[in-house]
Amino acid sequence: MTSRSVVVERRIAAGQGPVWESLTDLRGMVQVLSSVTHVEVLTAGVFGVGTRWRETRRMLGKEATEEMWVTACEPPERYVVEAESHGTHYISEWRLLADGPTTTVRMTFTGVASGGVTGLLAKVLGGVGARAVGKAVAKDLEEVAVAVEGRGR
Repeated sequence: MTSRSVVVERRIAAGQGPVWESLTDLRGMVQVLSSVTHVEVLTAGVFGVGTRWRETRRMLGKEATEEMWVTACEPPERYVVEAESHGTHYISEWRLLADGPTTTVRMTFTGVASGGVTGLLAKVLGGVGARAVGKAVAKDLEEVAVAVEGRGR
């Protein structure tokens, strides 16, 4: 199996709690992230292991819907979301590192190819694809920062 990862960090001028709430508010995601056009939550209850949703997102000029699920959840410090698409297993790990009144968010996005789809994985996370994924994650984190920091004013 082949895997590739992209890591993006962003410091947000807010405590872990508000940042965690923003990142895990699936129903509010469309209002915060400009690339997300629709979210359908598939499970009831609070955000945690087993939470599932379908997210429609615009990326690289195209819209795609993926089903995602939470596989690890340690509020307010870490959670992991996984998805399957076109023979690739995607893992997104979010770490919230508290530093006084600020929080550094580190998102690691990993794609693991299964079978003969290493070419697709290379396209998605190789070279230009990795830069595009990194820019998309950085934009998401910028939008979360704007939303969370704006609440404190």
